[in-house]
Amino acid sequence: MTYWVGVKYNFNLSDQVRDMGREWNQPKRSCNGELQPLSGSKYPVGSPPAAAIVNTILGKMRKPVYLLDITTLSQLRKDAHPSTYSADHSGNDCSHWCLPGLPDSWNQLLYAALLV
Repeated sequence: MTYWVGVKYNFNLSDQVRDMGREWNQPKRSCNGELQPLSGSKYPVGSPPAAAIVNTILGKMRKPVYLLDITTLSQLRKDAHPSTYSADHSGNDCSHWCLPGLPDSWNQLLYAALLV
């Protein structure tokens, strides 16, 4: 359990990773073997519920905080997980991201935000 801002929150990534295919209307699929990102600019199931909680908390803070929200950008990149690109192609790792790749995009966005 994680305690943050007076709220007890239990985050279980393994459940989310297991059901990823359902989010892009392919319930029997995972990120394994995916070679193309999702098309479009909206993720089929929308933002995770935790995003609304974070935005609510940030909106109530006395000192303004800027959140570089990379959630949608990352969700659309079902092809950017190491399951497809690992040397032996073993396992189904849909919870990590390939380098170089998507994390480089995050860094470019952060750098651009810092310059503004």
